[in-house]
Amino acid sequence: MTNSVAIAGSRTEVRISRLTLMFGALAVIAAAASGHRSWASGLAVGAVLGWLNFCWLGRGLDALVIASSAQHGQEKPQVPWWTSLLALLRYALIALTVYVIFIYRNIPLASMIVGLCALAAAVIVATVWEIFASG
Repeated sequence: MTNSVAIAGSRTEVRISRLTLMFGALAVIAAAASGHRSWASGLAVGAVLGWLNFCWLGRGLDALVIASSAQHGQEKPQVPWWTSLLALLRYALIALTVYVIFIYRNIPLASMIVGLCALAAAVIVATVWEIFASG
């Protein structure tokens, strides 16, 4: 991978991270302004969980790349066992957080799921941005 591709990738990751929080914040403001405080809370929780998921995914992939690059030339590189464990724990933590908040805080589950979609919207916008910026 060339250096310019790595730099462009990191810029895109930063853009996705920022857009996720921005879209989440805009959704929270819209829900709160329309008087739906429980939905605003759920949107905030979902957007933050989506953002954390993206950050943790990036760290996991970075660790995977480092481990496989260190073993360059080997027929079957060994990936540390904790990389897979952390990937599973990431999803378990998100599921546990959503469950606890849904049960104990009376926040609509749908609002948290819509909040998680802030990450998807950010990825779409960042992808379109990269397409137009590269042309």
